[in-house]
Parts: sequence; C-alpha cells; structure tokens
Amino acid sequence: MVDKEEVGRVINDLRASLKMHGGDMKLIEVTDDGVVKVELQGACKGCPMATITIRQGVEARLKEEVPDVKEVVAV
Repeated sequence: MVDKEEVGRVINDLRASLKMHGGDMKLIEVTDDGVVKVELQGACKGCPMATITIRQGVEARLKEEVPDVKEVVAV
C-alpha cells in the first residue's frame, strides 16, 4: 500500500522547484496500486517539457522516497 501522506510531502517539496519556473502541481489522487495522478498548473500546463518533468523529475523522486509508487501521470 502506498503511503499517501509521504507522497503528499514529496509533491509539496517538488512544487517549490516548479514555482520558480512559473508552474505548479496539484496532487489529485494516489491509487492503491501505486499510480499517482497530478495536475500540472501555471507554466507547466501545456509545456512541451511536461512529460520529461513528470518522468525524470516527479516520478523519479517519488519512486526514490516512496518505493510503492509505480507511475506518475498528469491528468
């Protein structure tokens, strides 16, 4: 089972980096099977680099700190 509080903490930490670039991110859902759903906001919404931000930034960090996370998807 995914520690949803820990996911929220990591997401909040990452938001600071996104805000420096005019973007933001909102945690939408954490499923029991390890899928984290986020909504990109501000400059991140529609950015051509958003997929890289999700995979190499958000997903990589979450998998390091919350091993039960399997995937991060933008909704």
